[in-house]
Amino acid sequence: MGIFWLINGIGASLPPTPMPSDLAHQPGIVKQEFLFLKAPFRECHASTIVEGTGGLVAAWFGGKKEGDRSVGIWVSRYEQGHWTPPERVAIGWGPDGRRLPCWNPVLFQVPNGPLLLFYKVGPRPSSWWGMIKRSGDGGRTWSRAQALPKGILGPIKNKPILLPDGRLLCGSSTEHAGWRVHFEWTCDLGRVWVRTQPLNDPHQIAAIQPTFLVLDTKGHIRALGRTRQRRIFVMDSPDGGITWSPMRLSALPNPNSGIDAVTLADGRHLVVYNHTTQGRTPLNVAVSEDGEHWFAALTLENRTGEYSYPAVIQTADGLVHVTYTWRRIRIAHVVLDPQRFHLRPIREGHWPSLKDEDSKGENR
Repeated sequence: MGIFWLINGIGASLPPTPMPSDLAHQPGIVKQEFLFLKAPFRECHASTIVEGTGGLVAAWFGGKKEGDRSVGIWVSRYEQGHWTPPERVAIGWGPDGRRLPCWNPVLFQVPNGPLLLFYKVGPRPSSWWGMIKRSGDGGRTWSRAQALPKGILGPIKNKPILLPDGRLLCGSSTEHAGWRVHFEWTCDLGRVWVRTQPLNDPHQIAAIQPTFLVLDTKGHIRALGRTRQRRIFVMDSPDGGITWSPMRLSALPNPNSGIDAVTLADGRHLVVYNHTTQGRTPLNVAVSEDGEHWFAALTLENRTGEYSYPAVIQTADGLVHVTYTWRRIRIAHVVLDPQRFHLRPIREGHWPSLKDEDSKGENR
């Protein structure tokens, strides 16, 4: 299948930028595109994607540069075969009326309910606070911004999961006293919250930005995330996120950059991350049957530059959608068919070459 980038009309005079040809024909790639080619901001980062009631919705932060007071939250919707032009839906204000930057949006579609937009406002991650907006029409219009209760940040980078008991479980973290992970949940769409205490010693493993795998239907959840120890962390909960095992380091590398993961409808687990200990390229997709032993599926990017902060979901049709930061100037969107992956072993931490014939076969 040929590779192509869709252009939504913004900056259509610019030539599309294809992926390298050696990546274009990997089994499982359905489509690649940019959400936009030109936009009213200089830089963008930290995208999120959701299947809303009216289709796909994506959000990210954008402005002059990360941490600048010009940075707001921008949204685009996938309608009639293309992404709508970026629309700014949130800006940040301090208690004294000063403009402050926004950070790390996270979208979540409540079943038979509103689309939630969580994000952060503050001068820096060590002192930001959580905000929420709601949309009743698939992201076309939004409620007024509301601050989350004091001490609650909401999902810090990655999507929450809705548990069978009605709790919306969010992976969160703080950076003001070392990098520490905790978890928060709400049963009423973000009005009343409960949170755990921090669950890691930042002097041993400095960790933030957890994402979730669902290991079984009995409440066994696994969290993975970013660390400063050059490997992705792992911790388990047997009771739906109330209590957690000690944090440990997995075999997967991490260059101190965000990751995301999802449990697929067929029970397998998928993680998108930078398979390196330095820099933010390449960007990779790995798949596991047990959430512990991982196999190489795809390389999304391997050029020089930053390709980072992925967000990943599986839609009702079984396809997997990934958005990620593309050199800080665009947001890329890739559609994958997980039934077509050609999985290969990751031996001694080395990502296998695309020409590696020693594989576990397709459809695993």
